[in-house]
Order: sequence, then structure tokens, then C-alpha cells
Amino acid sequence: MQVYLVGGAVRDRILGLPVRERDWVVVGATPEELTGQGYQQVGKGFPVFLHPDSKEEYALARSEKKIGKGYLGFETAFDPNITLEEDLLRRDLTVNAIAECSDGRLIDPYGGQQDLENRILRHVSDAFVEDPLRVLRVARFAARFAHLGFRIADSTMDLLREISSSGELAELTAERVWREMDRALGEPGAVVFFEVLRECGALVEILPELDQLFGVPQPEKYHPEIDTGIHSLMVLGRAVELTNDRAVRFAALLHDLGKGVTDPALWPRHIGHEQKGKPLVEQLCARLTVPKDYRQLAVSVAEHHGRCHQAGEMRPDTLLRLLESLDLFRRPERLEPFLIACTADSQGRPGWECVEYPQAEVVRRAYRAAIIPNAKTLIETGIKGEQVGAELRHLRVDAIASEFLQLG
Repeated sequence: MQVYLVGGAVRDRILGLPVRERDWVVVGATPEELTGQGYQQVGKGFPVFLHPDSKEEYALARSEKKIGKGYLGFETAFDPNITLEEDLLRRDLTVNAIAECSDGRLIDPYGGQQDLENRILRHVSDAFVEDPLRVLRVARFAARFAHLGFRIADSTMDLLREISSSGELAELTAERVWREMDRALGEPGAVVFFEVLRECGALVEILPELDQLFGVPQPEKYHPEIDTGIHSLMVLGRAVELTNDRAVRFAALLHDLGKGVTDPALWPRHIGHEQKGKPLVEQLCARLTVPKDYRQLAVSVAEHHGRCHQAGEMRPDTLLRLLESLDLFRRPERLEPFLIACTADSQGRPGWECVEYPQAEVVRRAYRAAIIPNAKTLIETGIKGEQVGAELRHLRVDAIASEFLQLG
């Protein structure tokens, strides 16, 4: 039995990056031999074992044969006679197909080290096209390593296009799509993930609501970039600079979906796009099984970002309605994520990247003033029933008015 360190741990060590997790491949062994040594078998699709002490994952060397549609349509063989080179051949990219022996020696049959040096993401073999999930994985790796100057090989991009046009992307489960997208949102080059999907033709299949924004114009006076799709990616890029919160980045990306359904006869104006965007965000989140906290924030930003941009011109009662619409008196933790996404929207335009967004502080001040009056205090004075809500709202409006009267 021979054991090799493989995949991302080897790749990242060569690049001088922190190693996030370590995966191992075992050659010349059977499941019975591993369990006999105390390894715990997990997973049903293929034998993966947890080391008895480290709990790191060890997989038996395997080969695959395409027999059906989608990323699950494979017949997998586990045989002690399968070589390391055969196991590495089934992997997606050459940079992920390098193995390390226990003595530190590298086994690199497909040129991964050279591609790392040249900053190229290249497929290992033509069998690459058999797994549609690889479109999302390669896009995610492009997002992860964009800051290091990596690019996708032209031949690999051709295969991504081939997969995207094959109909195989429809075979991916929503959970797997979301998992890759969520991980990509956490990368420093998150924008690149969506750019790659669009370039290879996958964005229209995975996120049609976002894809249809490209080519939709906006008033040049406010949007020098004009194109709504480009603006959406710029807003995501600004959100990446402002926060590590993936939910905020997701909301920033989807904030303008409503502009994709504006009647072209009305272009470049998009009156009411916020309300039109709300059901589109809900539809997208339901289809991809997006977590509840992501969905709630994305819906709030899509529906209310336009009102936030007008906060400096609002009357106290209108500001209170915005706070109530965001449910901040019950869910105060939603305030800052919402404001960051709105800030990213304002600054996600050419020339606006460093322009202050004072509306955020207006909303913060209004909220801080409005939380001082509370229902408990009113009830103690003897006010009952519907009067409590009406009086509380009146006090909150007065508190907001006083806040801006005193501070200017």
C-alpha cells in the first residue's frame, strides 16, 4: 500500500499559499485493508476513509468511465492495480494532478508544475468534458487565483464552451451549483467566476436572471459604464473590497435584476425596477436552494436599495418606513449588511469607487434615534392596544426629526 498527498495541498504548497486541507490517495489497497487498520469509511458514491488519528480523508485510487448524464453518470472502479498516474488522469486540472510522496518527491505526469509556473489553468485530458461540474470548478479556481495572474488555457475554455452547449449543465443539482457559487463568492476574484461563466456560455444556463442584464443600458449620467450587467459585476467587485461577508456579496450582485425585465421601449430608464427585482431574486434563490439569510438580505437590497440612495432627502416619517420595511427593530443585525451592499452599489461605477456614501450614515442615525422609544415604556404609562403602535411610531418620527435637527 502506498499513500500520496494530492490535489490542493500540493498545489498551494508549491505556490507558497497556506494549505487549507490535505487529501490523500491510496494505491494498492482494498477497503478491507484500510478498515482493518482503523480507518473509518464514509460516503456512498465511492470509498473515502477517515484516518484513525488525523481524521483527514484518504481515497482509494480509482478510474472512471462515463455511462450516463451529469456529474453522477460515471462508473467508478476501485482496484489495487490502478496506478497513481491513472488516478491523476481523471482529475480536472493539471495543477490539481500533482502528487507528493512521503519523502517530499513530486510525481507530476501531466505538467502541473509547469502550468503553475506559467499561471495556466489547463485540463488534464479530453475526458474533462464528461463532468459538467467542472465548468463551475474551473471558474472558481480562476476566481481564487486571478490575483496571482492565472488564466484559463484557450483549449480548456473551448471545452468549457462545449460542456455549456451540450445541455449537461441542466443535470447538475441545485445544491452542487450553489456550493460552488458560494465558495466562489468568498474568493478575492469573485467577479472572475461570473465572467468565466458568461464567456463560456454557462451563465445563461446557471443564472439567466443575471445573464439577461448584459446589453441592458442605463442613463450614462449616473452610470458611465452604461451596461447593467457590467455594473452588477462592478458592484460585486466593490462589495468584495468592502466585506468578506458572502451574503452581502451575493446581494450586491443581484440588486438590479429588475432592470432585466424593463420594456426596451423605456430604456435607459428603469422606473420601479426595485419592485420588479424582488420576485426575480426570490425565484433565483428558490431554484438554487440559497440559504435563508442570503435570500432575505438579497431580497431587501433588491427591493430597497433605491430608497436608501434617497435617504438624505427623506422626511423623518419616510425614513422610519424604510427602517420598518427592513424589519430592523426586530432584526437589527440586518442594518450593516444592507448598508454595505447599498454602498457597493453606489461605488460600483467608474469614477465613483472612492466617493463617500453619506446616505449610510443618515440611515444609521435615524435607526439609533428611533430605537430609543420602546413599547414597554408606553405600556407602563397605561397606553393599551392599537394606541401603543400608533404612539410608538409618533415618538420614533419625533426622535428621528430631533436627531437631524440637533446634528444638522
